[in-house]
Amino acid sequence: MTANILMTVGNTPLIALERLGRRLGCRLFGKWEAPNPGGSIKDRAALAMLTAGVRTGAIGSRTTIVESSSGNMGIGLAQACAYLGLRFVCVVDTRTTEQNLAILRAYGAKIEVVADPDPDGGGLVGARIKRVAVLVETIGDAYWPNQYANEENARAHRTTMHEIATALGGTVDYMFCPASTCGTIRGCAEYVKEKGLPTRIIAVDAVGSAIFDGGTTQGERGRRLIPGHGSGIRPALYRHDLARACVHVSDLECVVGCRRLVRHEGMLAGGSSGAAYMAVERVRECIEEGAVCVIMCPDRGERYLDTIYSDTWVRQHFGEVSHLWEAPSGVWRHGCNADAEWALQ
Repeated sequence: MTANILMTVGNTPLIALERLGRRLGCRLFGKWEAPNPGGSIKDRAALAMLTAGVRTGAIGSRTTIVESSSGNMGIGLAQACAYLGLRFVCVVDTRTTEQNLAILRAYGAKIEVVADPDPDGGGLVGARIKRVAVLVETIGDAYWPNQYANEENARAHRTTMHEIATALGGTVDYMFCPASTCGTIRGCAEYVKEKGLPTRIIAVDAVGSAIFDGGTTQGERGRRLIPGHGSGIRPALYRHDLARACVHVSDLECVVGCRRLVRHEGMLAGGSSGAAYMAVERVRECIEEGAVCVIMCPDRGERYLDTIYSDTWVRQHFGEVSHLWEAPSGVWRHGCNADAEWALQ
């Protein structure tokens, strides 16, 4: 018996992705975070940040929690606040899916929607953060966990990497981790360094994101269709040595990766999971045959039924691309192009 819903956060399964791994020539695993009670990896950080706030006295029984989120962190906080009896205001933007908005409302959260990007260059994330600042000032007894800078966010994911390393007996050659607030990747990287593990952390960022310079030679920021992957700002949790390399993945690649995961492994995963898988495909010629590779799978795909898993939405944005759902042939080609080789060694 579990004492309460918050005690079910963590201890999520590591799933062998044998069919796709066989095609790529590696031992591939997915860290499946969907079983968390709020449905995503963000439950870990949400609980850690609120617990720390209560412990330090920053959060009292009448405090209103205010946070900026594209969906998953908001849901994690909304669930925890519902159990703790705290008011919660979630500042979202127009990319947040209807499913996520419905879940937030079900938990009793108040929703504030930001429609226009930050005129100072921070994109929709920057605009959300500015709205949070106004709300905190207006409400009075309010607390902003600040997932972009709160080190409890990163600290929560040391346990995530511990679970992965324990499940694989410490043998993890490559860890592919999507980046947004940098909480997950930083926590995993700090655990790897602290324990002296040989694991090479590979960041997976979105094309157009500001975290790892956007994947273009000019570092240009661009509009992204899929929330929760990449960011319009470089979060304060970012460090230049978080990852051995970074692979930038486009919105279309996110869709293709998700469709391949569900077609070949029966895993209905969210957008950043598809991005993590496609990053492995992108650098597979640089990875030694038989290497142990882990992809972080932050959330489930039900929250993307109107986008990634909607044929109508996909055709509207990318044209007829269903022929891409088939995975690589599995012919392992040794060698590596120069651009990728320097990054993984």
